[in-house]
Amino acid sequence: MSENSMIGADGRIRPPLGLLPAMLALGAGGLCIGTGEFAPMSLLPDLAQGTDVSIPAAGGYISAYAAGVVIGAPAIAVLGARLPRKILLLILLMIAMVGYAFSAMAWNAPSMLTARFLSGMPHGAWYGVSALVAASMVSPQHRARYIGYVMLGLAVANVAGVPLVTWVGQVLGWRMSFWGVFAGLVLTAAIVSLCVPSIAADGTASPVKELGALRSPQILMTFAVASVSFAGMFAVYSFITPALTEMAGFSLSAVPWILILWGAGMVAGNIIGGRLADRALIPSIFGIIIWNVVFLVLFSLTGSLQLPTLMVLFLLGGGFALVPALQSHMMDIAGEAQTLASSLTHSAFNISNALGAAAGGLVIASGGSWISTGWVGAGFSLLALILMSLSVYITRRS
Repeated sequence: MSENSMIGADGRIRPPLGLLPAMLALGAGGLCIGTGEFAPMSLLPDLAQGTDVSIPAAGGYISAYAAGVVIGAPAIAVLGARLPRKILLLILLMIAMVGYAFSAMAWNAPSMLTARFLSGMPHGAWYGVSALVAASMVSPQHRARYIGYVMLGLAVANVAGVPLVTWVGQVLGWRMSFWGVFAGLVLTAAIVSLCVPSIAADGTASPVKELGALRSPQILMTFAVASVSFAGMFAVYSFITPALTEMAGFSLSAVPWILILWGAGMVAGNIIGGRLADRALIPSIFGIIIWNVVFLVLFSLTGSLQLPTLMVLFLLGGGFALVPALQSHMMDIAGEAQTLASSLTHSAFNISNALGAAAGGLVIASGGSWISTGWVGAGFSLLALILMSLSVYITRRS
């Protein structure tokens, strides 16, 4: 089948085996990459022992991954601007395979740091390019919900992938957890090859045009919104175990199940958020940010009570609805720099990760309780609300 024969009369790309298998292929990549991001956090003591460092020092492996995301997303997006998107997706999967194989074979701290950095490099570009591919297969009025379906892979990772890989690492050793992610990536590459449509490269694309996105005030403001909007969620997530055990009185064995509840909220948020964004994009972004402010405050107010805590954590997971909405907004304002702009969103989310963990730790070190991170998070969400208001103002002025 030729490239052109896969384009329908309405301009949409027709997947070779249908829309559902193509979306499952994109979601599978998100599942593997999301699992590979979060599972090492729960295996940190094992990684520390295996590479002969302390647990705090092993925290550098998480930072190395985040650095790989922040640097890799824009770099790969710029360098791959003229590649067909299916080819670029397969290249991203191969980079991730190398990173996870290297992680499984790491023998000391420097090798593990290098492996985790390499594993993180394709992360943001994968989600960004997958969102563009998903959007090309559906009508514009359904774009945000299908971007949300792509991001379901990351949400499902927290419900199923992370607990499974963590269990494998605990039973068979941490190296097998990395080999498990590697195997998932190999399978995903095969599915992508079969199910994702070939999309001809944009002959007008170039690194210069992609980098031109960095001169757009709207894109920079949206990047700033994404960089702080999830810092609140990560401020809570980074210290959720001691908050649940020491403040709410849950047993340590209950924590993984509670995190699955949070992940279920993320799944619901992706689905609902995409649909809301398709109906009214900018109002949905404001509404979801306000939602996050409310439930981050409630986390600090009710975090010592078990049932309210469970309810609030599920609803906080629903705040993940902001991802497809912001991703869709970034695509609206990106112009000719679609690949870079879409990937930048996910670099920003990892900046949120670092900001939230650092700010939450600082407040706790200064005498705050484990649930005071909710106030920190509400502050970040209020800042995101202000930045989004400025972004809309700039867009209307221009």
